[in-house]
Order: sequence, then C-alpha cells, then structure tokens
Amino acid sequence: MIDRLGRTIEYVRVSVTDRCNLRCRYCMPEDGVSWLSHARILRYEEIAQAVRVLAGLGVRRVKLTGGEPLCRTGLPALVRMLYTIDGIEEVTLTTNGLLLPAQAEALRDAGIEKVNLSLDSLRPDRYAALTRCGALSDALAGLDAAKRAGMRVKLNVVPIRDVNDDEIVDFIRFGRENGLVVRFIELMPVGLGAGRQGLSNAEILAVIEREFPGFAPFPEKLGNGPADCYGWPDGGTFGLIGAVHDRFCDRCNRVRLTADGMLRLCLAQPDGLDLMPYLRGGQPGLTEAVRNAIWRKPAGHAFLTEDTEDRMMNGIGG
Repeated sequence: MIDRLGRTIEYVRVSVTDRCNLRCRYCMPEDGVSWLSHARILRYEEIAQAVRVLAGLGVRRVKLTGGEPLCRTGLPALVRMLYTIDGIEEVTLTTNGLLLPAQAEALRDAGIEKVNLSLDSLRPDRYAALTRCGALSDALAGLDAAKRAGMRVKLNVVPIRDVNDDEIVDFIRFGRENGLVVRFIELMPVGLGAGRQGLSNAEILAVIEREFPGFAPFPEKLGNGPADCYGWPDGGTFGLIGAVHDRFCDRCNRVRLTADGMLRLCLAQPDGLDLMPYLRGGQPGLTEAVRNAIWRKPAGHAFLTEDTEDRMMNGIGG
C-alpha cells in the first residue's frame, strides 16, 4: 500500500506479548511494569486475521517481537498460521535469545529463517548489569542454537554513551570472526531510554574506522529494515540504524501491531487504530479502517522535541 506521502508500506512488526524475561535499564524499571491481562492480549487467530488484512493491502513481511516473543507459548503455531496467508513472503523474529535453545528447532521447522538477536554487551558483568537479571552465557547459547538450527542471525546492539560505547570495536571483531552481521541501533528516547544518550551513525563510523579501516557502503539495502550497511572486501558486514539523528522517516515502510491490538503507525507517535473492536467486538469495516489509518501515517517522528518518557518499548513492540 502507498500512503499519502508516497511511501510503500510492506512490513509489519507484531508484538505477541508485552512480557519480558529481562529488565534492561533503558527499557524497563527494575521491578517491572503492570503486564497486560491475558484477556487483553490478541489471540493468535486474531493476529493472523489482522495480518491477513494487512497482506491484502500490500504487507509482505512480518517481524515477531515483544517484549520477549519467546515468553509466549506456542509461537511456532503462529508462524505457521502467518505463512498460510496469501501475500506473506517472510516471517522473522527479534529476541534476546535466552529462550532460543529450547525453541530454535521448532521455530526453524515452522519457517523462521532469520533472527535478530539483541545483545548490548560481550562482557558478562556488564551484560548482567544492563539486563539486571540476564546471563551472557545464556544469550550466547541462544545464538549458537539459532545457528545450529540453520537460521541467519543478525546482532542488534544499542550503544549507549558512557555505558557500552567502548565495545563497538569488540562487536565488529566478534561479528567478523563468527560470520554475523552486527547492527548498531541508535538509542530511542522512549520510556527509560529518554534519560540516556545514544551515539549517532557518524560517531560509530569514526570508531570503527580507527580500528577496522577499508570498509565501504553497500550499494543497496540488505534486509527489510532501514539499516545503512557497510562491509570489507575480505569479509564482514555491519549496519547502522540512526533513527534519531539520521532519520529515515521519508522511506519508512512499516507499521506496528501491539500485543493488545493497537495498529501503531509510528514508533514515536502515541496515536493509531485500535483493532480490538473489529477483531473481537464484531465491528465491521476492518479493511477500510486499516487502509485509512495507513494512508494517514505520520510524516515522521519528533524524538528531539516531544516528551516520550511515558511510553515503554515493551508495550509498543521493539
């Protein structure tokens, strides 16, 4: 579907739960938040119904997120449902990896070929401090399980100034040694992230250039997202997603579906379309309502001028 600004909307990020097994410092308070009740969470059949409507309007790719999506049981069943929908070409997953060892094979059998694994430190003590309750060894075990299952893995890293920005080179080295694409994602000033400072693309490039010179930008995009990708002639690839200082709103191709049925048109905008009355309440006109909502997709975020501390990423969908 083409929105009013001429952008092709072909990608939906579906949050299957707001729950998470970590308490990352830029995402969630240490004592957690009030979870959505079971009754307010979309059933898998309702998610499939929403995606079916989106597919009819031109969406081709689905990313399953959370919270931590693997906290919800039976996820392979949802993957299979989504692959039966006409028009859906790919279903992928974003996860912290801790629960992957027990689920990677089933997910791969269901059709998940690509996984984005969120990992903000390669140092056990720092990983534990950042996540408050996670172990680096468990995340790396999830990475290994995904690779053994035949999945392609990208690492998602959020560099935070004076927290883990001294590990950028370590992640580049780790990615090159293990055949992984590493993507550095600028910290979103949403919820607890609003109180911390991320790094711009230019700053990250300067750090990498000092230690690993000789890379060049790829001539075309890799994957479904907005990353600017770079690589070396002798191998190794990394990407930069600078949503704040290197905004890409003019080419945004996505919408988000929250776990409680809100179609979010922009990560930074609080409004959207509540699908629950259509999916569960019997209200007619779902397709037309979704079409009209996407047509009015906002021109862009206002991260640098709007207060977004009242929103939590686990509730929006990462």
